[in-house]
Amino acid sequence: MGKIQSCMYVVCLLCSVTLNILFVGRDVYVGGKWEVGWSRRAAEEAEAVAAVSCSGHGRAFLDGLVVDGSPVCECNTCFGGPDCSQFSASCVADVDSGDPLFLEPFWMQHAASSAVLVAGWHRMSYSFNDHSSISQELVKLIRKLHAIVGNANTTGRFIVFGAGSTQLLNAAVHALSPHNSSAPAKVVATIPFYPVYKSQTDFFRSVDFQFAGDTSLWKNSTSDPTSNFIEFVTAPNNPDGKLNKAVLQGPNVKPIYDHAYYWPHFTPIPAPADEDLMIFTISKLTGHAGSRFGWALIKDKDVYETMLDYMSLNTLGVSRDTQLRAFKLLKVVTQGRGREIFKFGYKTMKDRWEKLNKALLMSRRFSVQENSPQYCTFFGKVKRPSPAYAWLKCEKEEDKECYGVLKKAGIIGRNGTLFGANSSYVRLSLIKTQDDFDILLHQINKLVSEEDGGKSSM
Repeated sequence: MGKIQSCMYVVCLLCSVTLNILFVGRDVYVGGKWEVGWSRRAAEEAEAVAAVSCSGHGRAFLDGLVVDGSPVCECNTCFGGPDCSQFSASCVADVDSGDPLFLEPFWMQHAASSAVLVAGWHRMSYSFNDHSSISQELVKLIRKLHAIVGNANTTGRFIVFGAGSTQLLNAAVHALSPHNSSAPAKVVATIPFYPVYKSQTDFFRSVDFQFAGDTSLWKNSTSDPTSNFIEFVTAPNNPDGKLNKAVLQGPNVKPIYDHAYYWPHFTPIPAPADEDLMIFTISKLTGHAGSRFGWALIKDKDVYETMLDYMSLNTLGVSRDTQLRAFKLLKVVTQGRGREIFKFGYKTMKDRWEKLNKALLMSRRFSVQENSPQYCTFFGKVKRPSPAYAWLKCEKEEDKECYGVLKKAGIIGRNGTLFGANSSYVRLSLIKTQDDFDILLHQINKLVSEEDGGKSSM
């Protein structure tokens, strides 16, 4: 009798488990087909978080802090409180980082077309079906993007993906360095240069390359057959926005062109870039710096294969989830031949530059770089550059420690010495949130007004 009861129990248990699987899975997989609506819950969660009111001064996120079952707002600088509505009047303008949040409103306006829902089983393999770590559909889209914008020639170029431009920069240095030379390649850049060129090169401490400073130090040394040079050429330049060109020439000089900011919202596009090794990033194109996606256009097959090996050994390529998001974002960018995003971005940056220049117009204490108009092939008209950063100079001798002067006035920028320049320069980021820019502008206006006040009190 006991055996019969035991068997009945097992049968009932198996039936219960089977029924549970069928009922739980009925909205997902029925009769060998997916039912429409399996993603509804994920979409509802995303929309519920997006609907959280943060007073326009912050955002709630799916992976953010949750209190009492509700997502918590992450507030912009100088704002606080449960809904980010409380402004701190004593707050400083933090414009140090290059966080490209100025494009956030554009993506909120394109919420439906830019949204991505990633299934739990999406691209679980290390590789795609072609055994590579690179989405060929994304490669096609990148080529289409450059053809639309007209900022790079992709014909005859190989494409490598990286975690933003940062990873690709060192992959390029590694690929261009001689690996059987008695002396390391000298890595150089023109002052003022992006600090990562030096810090990253120094960090890896390779026997094949070392950072050797400003290009001007080596103009008369490139004819030496025993010396190899790798020159970073940044166009537009970070921090001053200039369309730099290579300084060093010769058979032993190999340039790396960093075109992170070579997009119509930052600079006129006079012609497609056509160099042997060019690096781009989604960070300054779409504003998605946190997605960490960049690409290199490479002419030489050996250099391409060496960079590909570097990426494979370093990270086994770029996350498949990141490639999916980049694919979705670039599809939005290329709709309407890129007019929407670049028009939005250019207008935002143009407005900010106009306000900043107006604030500094009467100042004899501070100045920023001049931005000369140039014909832009993308917009089909003459445009004035609208760089990502203001390269501010303290003009007076007593203000030569400019970073300290601005910090005392409630403005945190990035010290010019980090870019190889002297301490009278500070980089101010103009690409953060509107709140960040408004606070910066307020502090600048206050600082300039004190010049007049100081004169009248003397």
